[in-house]
Amino acid sequence: MGVTGLVLAAGGSLRLGEAKQLLPFHGRTLLDATLDVARSCGFDQLLVTVGGSAAQVRDRVDLAGCTVIENPLYSSGCGSSVSSAIPRVRGGSLVLLLGDQPGVLASSVKAMLGAPTPIAVCRYDHGLGHPFLFRRSVFGDLTELHGDKAVWKLLHSGAYAVTEVPVSGPVPIDVDTREDYARLLAGEAR
Repeated sequence: MGVTGLVLAAGGSLRLGEAKQLLPFHGRTLLDATLDVARSCGFDQLLVTVGGSAAQVRDRVDLAGCTVIENPLYSSGCGSSVSSAIPRVRGGSLVLLLGDQPGVLASSVKAMLGAPTPIAVCRYDHGLGHPFLFRRSVFGDLTELHGDKAVWKLLHSGAYAVTEVPVSGPVPIDVDTREDYARLLAGEAR
């Protein structure tokens, strides 16, 4: 069974105050950069969730090769985006990527695919971070997720064995604030 990539890009960017998916990054948008990484992973299926700023994202981001899933409940947290996408997943494994984290490497994703457990997460030099890998046996619980940090709660629940895949370097910057964006532009981490 194949591998599906899911890029979460439905957030309303409340802490930032504008659509972070559309922030300029290397001559394109932040979401374009993340989707480029996702495409380089060679997924059998690529899904992207949209919600906040959905119309602008559809107008300004190259969504070629992606199945776009509109999440009307985006304001309740990323758990709703994950649960809204699960029914569309064709593969036996799901790799979860954040739409505002373009510094993830395809090699990190590929390293996770060999994990023998139902869940895998990257273990960077200074802690755990995205992307995550979920096998089909976890999908039922993924459909029940609510709120932000829901996948982290599942990861730490003890309900499933988890492989921590070593990845050298810092956790890639996840853009939630102006300071995060400035750090990303300054090249502080990937």
